[in-house]
Amino acid sequence: MIQTPLEDEQVEIPIPEELPLLPIRDLVIFPYMVFPIFVGRPFSIKAIEEAIENYDRYIFLSLQKDKDIEEPGGDDIYQTGTVATILRMMRLDDDRIKILVQGVARGKIKEFRKEADLYKVKIEVVEEKETYEENIEVEALKHSIRDLIDKAITLGKQIIPDLLEIIKSVEEPGKLSDLVASILDLKSEEAQQILEITDPLERLRKVHDLLLKEVGLLEIQHKIRTAARESMEKDQREYFLRQQIKAIQEELGERDERQEEIEQYQKKIEESGMPEEVRKEAEKQLRRLEKMHPDSAEAGVIRTYLDWLVELPWNKRTKDRLDLKRAKKILDEDHYDLEKVKERILEYLAVQKLKKDKAMKGPILCFVGPPGVGKTSLGKSIAKALGRKFVRQSLGGVRDEAEIRGHRRTYVGALPGRIIQAVKQAGTKNPVLMLDEVDKLASDFRGDPASALLEVLDPEQNKEFVDHYLGVPFDLSEVMFICTANRIDTIPRPLLDRMEIIRIPGYSEEEKLHIAKNYLIPRQLKETGLKPKYVEFTDAGLKFLIRHYTREAGVRSLERQINAVLRKIAKEIALTGKKKKYRVTKSLVKKFLGAPLYMPEKEKKDEIGVVTGLAWTEVGGEILKIEATRMPGKGQLILTGSLGDVMKESAMTALSYVKSKAEEYGINIKDFQKYDVHVHVPAGAIPKDGPSAGISIATAICSLFTQLPVRADVAMTGEITLRGKVLPVGGLKEKILAAKRAEIKTVILPKDNKDEVMEDLPPFARKDIQLVFVEHIDEVFKIAIKDFENRLKKKKTGRKKSSKTKNSV
Repeated sequence: MIQTPLEDEQVEIPIPEELPLLPIRDLVIFPYMVFPIFVGRPFSIKAIEEAIENYDRYIFLSLQKDKDIEEPGGDDIYQTGTVATILRMMRLDDDRIKILVQGVARGKIKEFRKEADLYKVKIEVVEEKETYEENIEVEALKHSIRDLIDKAITLGKQIIPDLLEIIKSVEEPGKLSDLVASILDLKSEEAQQILEITDPLERLRKVHDLLLKEVGLLEIQHKIRTAARESMEKDQREYFLRQQIKAIQEELGERDERQEEIEQYQKKIEESGMPEEVRKEAEKQLRRLEKMHPDSAEAGVIRTYLDWLVELPWNKRTKDRLDLKRAKKILDEDHYDLEKVKERILEYLAVQKLKKDKAMKGPILCFVGPPGVGKTSLGKSIAKALGRKFVRQSLGGVRDEAEIRGHRRTYVGALPGRIIQAVKQAGTKNPVLMLDEVDKLASDFRGDPASALLEVLDPEQNKEFVDHYLGVPFDLSEVMFICTANRIDTIPRPLLDRMEIIRIPGYSEEEKLHIAKNYLIPRQLKETGLKPKYVEFTDAGLKFLIRHYTREAGVRSLERQINAVLRKIAKEIALTGKKKKYRVTKSLVKKFLGAPLYMPEKEKKDEIGVVTGLAWTEVGGEILKIEATRMPGKGQLILTGSLGDVMKESAMTALSYVKSKAEEYGINIKDFQKYDVHVHVPAGAIPKDGPSAGISIATAICSLFTQLPVRADVAMTGEITLRGKVLPVGGLKEKILAAKRAEIKTVILPKDNKDEVMEDLPPFARKDIQLVFVEHIDEVFKIAIKDFENRLKKKKTGRKKSSKTKNSV
């Protein structure tokens, strides 16, 4: 930028009242200022030519309000501008013109006019006072401005020496302020404000303030540059010294192991791909380690911390295999049935394939079902189908919150929590992480681990999970969490709300037979070293093994018993040395495993007050014998068998309903006052609760007071209300399978459960068993209690005869 002052020897030519207008995009020319301008717009080029030819080289310069407007109008330019003379003009090769202009005076536009191909304006020249009153403020401002300019030059500001001499010699406030304004780094709007100030003293004050501000910025920049230079010099000096020490040690055959350790950590930090925030913390701890004695206890703590930071997979992830056919094949090979679970995994893969988003939030699945149904192994199959790493963490019995969130580094032997440990073990930031037994979390004075899991299992929060040991955020949003539980009533409601519950019911006898033949036996043959050609399990032998040596909803115990049989065969082959084929039949199972452990529970005859109920437990379905008897007393209800509050209330409801229908059922109402009723559920050591035994207890009480026997081949489950309605209950598949094991012929179920049963129960499980769906308890009594329907008919007939007799009288 070339700036020169106004030359003294010039011929003064009067300024015309009308001048060509040159709109300037981003520049303000002050009076007494010389500046080159590049002109390219046609109307601007025409204005320059007109000024040279007809206006004694005078032209009016005015700033555009918006520099992007190509053809400005009268409202698009500032009214105050500068009258200038064109000192030189030169045409460039790109059809542009370069002119050197010199500001002469301020001017205000009185009239704006557009001719054919240029703009013209009528102006009023702003005359400044040539004389002014000397006062202390003006002198102080002039001295301060000159001092500030000297300071700016020492701080690196570039000013043309000739211009500097003129600034120091000028005494007029107006001229001095314009010259100083021309050397300031101002925005065009700020420069325009100065141009519009007509009072020389006010303009001098404004320029002084802006110069003071610029000098302040120059001081700060100088300070920053000096500090940066000193830091660089210090770092370079330390680097050269370290290199010299290193060279001397290598020459002497000595290597500084401590320095080598620091360099290795630095290299690992750079290669780990950790975020900037984590990197700063790691480098901070590394600097602390460098200053410590290598054998101090604190140095050991920092080393362990740095090892964790550099070994975590901050930016490592496996690529998902989004082949749905391959995934379905893997899931089918590893697990029998479980169609709903497999369908959910394929849905996840399909969404991820269509979305093509690597940062897709993983679902939080929770498999709920009895032990041994394949919840944990299903997690492994999911990881295999996705092509991800699989890690399992058992939470059963965990009662310390720090097990989830980690211990703070101030404690001796502190470590990160199980979640961070599992991610490190996986080696990727998007593994399948299985949290086993979440329903068995406990809590004590050390905190509540279930509450600590709330953040871990929330896709909206776990993006910045902070482990207490690490103290820096780690992104868990790409982890696919899978939880397992045997029951959901012990899982806290907020934690349950974050999970998608997928129920895995127990297996029927037919399903167990299929699983044993296709999955368990081949696996155990491999475990025991036997070849398939030497062992053959018959269907009858397997059914006998399932029915009489296991009692479970899953197949874990069945696999142990199969292993026991194969061990016996392996022992015989090893002792005799003869490799013959063994057919595992009922007799061979009995020979190897001894007397049957379980015999099917079934009543051999119909009895009064004895009903077969159905219950659901953590290990599957069970039949539940409910017994009722009466003895002389005062009408009290006695309940035994380790019953919970809900079950006791069901018994009271059942008794009240039977009382209310006594006359209709042919029961003497006074019997309820003469007798105490005792309801007992055997297996008293096992706690029992829930409303699903309601209709069973009502049937037992009704049988007791009507003295009609209950059919032994009928089982039932359902909740009862005071109006006799039968309400839906849960765990029906397991209950029906338990009834089938006990050779029950008829099962009474709530009508509201019909759709669920028909959808979830496989066809072979419905074979050889009659399912009856009822809405009212009277329907239950008619089916389960012998001759109950006949009694009702007789009672109605008796009422009609009695009514006719009364009418005739």
